[in-house]
Amino acid sequence: MFRGITATTLDVKGRITIPTKYRDEIAVACEGRLVVTADIDRCLLIYPFPEWERIESELLSLPNVKRQVRRWHRLYLGYAKPCDIDSQSRLLLPPELRDFAGLDKNIFLVGQGNKFELWDEQSWQRNCESWLDEETNSDEGDSLLDSLKI
Repeated sequence: MFRGITATTLDVKGRITIPTKYRDEIAVACEGRLVVTADIDRCLLIYPFPEWERIESELLSLPNVKRQVRRWHRLYLGYAKPCDIDSQSRLLLPPELRDFAGLDKNIFLVGQGNKFELWDEQSWQRNCESWLDEETNSDEGDSLLDSLKI
């Protein structure tokens, strides 16, 4: 399980260094083999390879005659790139994915259980404010957190 948020940097070659706290777990889960893809929120998703295979299989099982399914295929499957962690614990992000997410030097790696999200710092801050405002101003009654009893 990947948890927490880590501020990190993108080097001039487009690489991030995987934080020490995740290295052993990634090595066990996928021997350093990851898949990076685009997300509808303009961040990147980073999956351990076996988890990506499961997601990919589920996406491919959806009926391609539906417009929404085709859009998801184009985004998730079209941008998906296998990437290996190098001997220095770095992950090279393909230029088209860096461009898609607008990644600059300062980024956030956000653990999401079975995957990571990778955000440009400014996008992350802007979206966090928006999410908090939406939750605070929601008129939907009980919040999701109330239903989880936390």
